[in-house]
Amino acid sequence: MATQAFEDIVEDFEFIEDWEDRYRYVIEQGKDMPELQDALRVPATKVDGCASQVWLHPKIEAGVFSFEGASDAMIVSGLIAVLRKLYNGLAVSDVLDVDARAEMERLGLNEHLSSQRSNGLRAMIERIRLVAGEAVKSS
Repeated sequence: MATQAFEDIVEDFEFIEDWEDRYRYVIEQGKDMPELQDALRVPATKVDGCASQVWLHPKIEAGVFSFEGASDAMIVSGLIAVLRKLYNGLAVSDVLDVDARAEMERLGLNEHLSSQRSNGLRAMIERIRLVAGEAVKSS
């Protein structure tokens, strides 16, 4: 289960054969992301378990999940952008149904990221799922 925005990335990756070009594509996704306000780069939004600094600011409005994010590493910013396309716009209850690891495997990211980056990606996904799970419980 993925959003159309994520499916568009999957389609683009089908035409990009070289991993270096895919890497650049992910970085460009991060560069195109809206800037996260400095006021949101606080300990409460910081994601532990990432080698670089990562902040995720989730929002749930009218039952729809979205988040903003930032990192001090270009590739991680790109990963945040990819995760935004995977999750943003979903009903908060549907966020928990997304198998993010399987979706990211469709892009071949798992085999090309360092173990530290993979751990960071897992930490970001866990934070997203935690926020969505808490919202579902409280509704």
